[in-house]
Amino acid sequence: MWVILVLLYPYGMVHGEISDDTTWKSIETKHTIIQYQTLEDLKKFNKKVAYYSLGWGLKSLFSGSGSDNMADKLKKKVDALYRRVQEILDMRKKIEKVIINIYHDKKQLHAAYYKIFKKKCPSRAWYIYEYNTIYINADDLHERMLAHEMAHAIIDHYFAVRPPTATAEILARYVDKHLLD
Repeated sequence: MWVILVLLYPYGMVHGEISDDTTWKSIETKHTIIQYQTLEDLKKFNKKVAYYSLGWGLKSLFSGSGSDNMADKLKKKVDALYRRVQEILDMRKKIEKVIINIYHDKKQLHAAYYKIFKKKCPSRAWYIYEYNTIYINADDLHERMLAHEMAHAIIDHYFAVRPPTATAEILARYVDKHLLD
């Protein structure tokens, strides 16, 4: 009986989300778990998150462009962005890996919001503390937006008691403003 339950559990179903028969794939980095549905979405995400740490050097400029290489570069970019957010906030506490759900477009992202909250989506992206998950779409994305949502995850897990929503939003906007300083 146990084996049947494990096999029937839908892959990619994240902390209470309702599955819609979509198969999710994932890439695990040091600080995150990136979940996506298609390679096209992952490539868009990679292209739109144009954050590079200074540690990349010349080696990254001359490396190949295969999909495995793209995944490795993406891991480095996302982890560098995460570390930069920690640095800006001066909050370097180790937390559970943050899940990043990448949706194909605004329509799919808004459908996910409706499944969770049973109301119309007011946001381009969001973070849910209880699921430790960032929700974002590949069509409408840039590194500052992702950094802003990462800031919410870091802030919410840094303190013994979560700060008020308005305070966390001020700090996340501070990250937006100073990401590229």
